Amino acid sequence: MRYALYFAPSADDPLNLTAAEWLGRDAYTNVGYARAAEGGLSAENLDALTADPRRYGFHATLKAPFHLAEDKREADLLKAMEAFAADTSAFDIPSVTVGQLGQFFALVPESLHPPLQQFAADVVETFEPFRAPLSEADIARRKPDTLPPGQRENLMRWGYPYVFDDFRFHMTLTGPVPEAQAPVMAGILADRFASFIGRPLRIDGLVLFVEPERGAPFLVHSWLPLKAAQQNG
Repeated sequence: MRYALYFAPSADDPLNLTAAEWLGRDAYTNVGYARAAEGGLSAENLDALTADPRRYGFHATLKAPFHLAEDKREADLLKAMEAFAADTSAFDIPSVTVGQLGQFFALVPESLHPPLQQFAADVVETFEPFRAPLSEADIARRKPDTLPPGQRENLMRWGYPYVFDDFRFHMTLTGPVPEAQAPVMAGILADRFASFIGRPLRIDGLVLFVEPERGAPFLVHSWLPLKAAQQNG
């Protein structure tokens, strides 16, 4: 089993429900959603274009998937998460939009938000003791020779290239989209996520996702509210 620490909206949040329907699966319930043709793209094509994020579930990566260190147990990880969440205040990303990262589409902040960068860095550092070292195969999957030196160092030190200065918050909505289909996809996503674009996104929880076995769909294990969310609940 692998674990991952992500941000995701709570199970009944409208953003989670919208994203689950779009991706074709809800990581909280593992319930799938049927798809219809949309924007001139067939249901089969849309299914293929969302296959990768569908397996991972709707989320933003904070601590990338890892095996537990030999001296740690799941109960230890959960206890540490509870302490972190109780000591960390919820906050807003001022505004989010649908953006394109290379060939991928994702929900992203409209501009760099320092409190978000700090939150992500705190998660990476706080939970590093729970991460087993990457295997040679895991390192090879990241193609370290293609990474800039700083990201290669991050991979070897923290198990993930995109941390600290290289972290960019994104909630993935597609796999790679062929260039010819990108304008259509942009329009579909602008319609689907119109209620959330140009508005704040509340970062109010830390979520433990699990991958029961390699290649299996990721599932939400625990959603823990951050401090302000706890006080308001």
